[in-house]
Amino acid sequence: MHAAIGEIKIFAANANKKLATSIAGNLGIKLGKSSVTQFSDGEINMRVLETVRGADVFIVQSTSPPVNDNLMELLIMLDAMRRSSAGRITAVIPYYGYARQDRKARSHDPISAKLVADLLTEAGADRILSMDLHSPQIQGFFNIPLDHMKGVYHFADYVKQSFGDDLSDVVIVSPDLGSVARCNDFAGLLGSKVPLAIVDKRRPRDNESEVAHFIGDVKDKIAILLDDVLSTGGSLCNAAQTVKENGARAVYACITHPVLSGGAVRRIEESALEEVVFLDTIEIKPEIPHERITLDLTVTSDFTGSPRLRKPENERNGPKIKVLSVAETLAKAIDCIHNGKSIGELFKVILPL
Repeated sequence: MHAAIGEIKIFAANANKKLATSIAGNLGIKLGKSSVTQFSDGEINMRVLETVRGADVFIVQSTSPPVNDNLMELLIMLDAMRRSSAGRITAVIPYYGYARQDRKARSHDPISAKLVADLLTEAGADRILSMDLHSPQIQGFFNIPLDHMKGVYHFADYVKQSFGDDLSDVVIVSPDLGSVARCNDFAGLLGSKVPLAIVDKRRPRDNESEVAHFIGDVKDKIAILLDDVLSTGGSLCNAAQTVKENGARAVYACITHPVLSGGAVRRIEESALEEVVFLDTIEIKPEIPHERITLDLTVTSDFTGSPRLRKPENERNGPKIKVLSVAETLAKAIDCIHNGKSIGELFKVILPL
């Protein structure tokens, strides 16, 4: 039995403190005081440095690389909050690690996404707030409420502001068969006349992919690839090359989670892509060239700090990697949860399309 739910308190472990600070700022509060360090043997040392008794606690932590360290930090913080008598504890997990291990693809495979769901619940989470889970069925792995946000609303608004109201030259491209439903939602937000194309991807082995077939017409069109995760970048860059070879005049990509492992940045810079737009569900390292973009297309360079407008296609200046923030969206979702409002109505307010 939990105590009566009191004020909102936002805490962060180490995975994405920049996003957590922005979320708290959008709510008009400061980030909660806590400390997450490691002992000399690698064990995590977590301390809550203020009272949370009866509070409505939200812990912001993406379980991104290093996945196991970040997951363990989250589990320990959940346990600390529970033992400190928090009124309710919501784990805000913008990127849910292990999500791609959601089924038995081969004999004797674990279903690690379900194991992580059980761990989060047992550690003390009363609710989960996440974005673009790799598979929708992961919501059913939890026996507690889970609010699932969708990145396509951000991308749809971005595309409309990038290319204007006339999207007759735009084609949405799914980089594999598994992303068709997500791409269909994306195209629907852009307008009923925006067509789809599909890259049929095959995986001969883990972390490798090859294109088997291409379905659709992209000749002389602006192709926009949409996916939830970019890890090594091989699949996306191969898909972009295929789209280009089929006649697209420009190829862009919108990806929710920038894992960016194993040479992904180099592959993006050397690829046929004009630019790749990510959300900041995972904090991109400062040494990776990128630009942060607001939805009014004002760009602030992480290196010069000077604002400018995004260049038209084929006139790109600066790095290919662009970043849109989800801080305001997650802050509004947290406010809805705290006040018992419908999150389903949220996008009609903050992202009119």
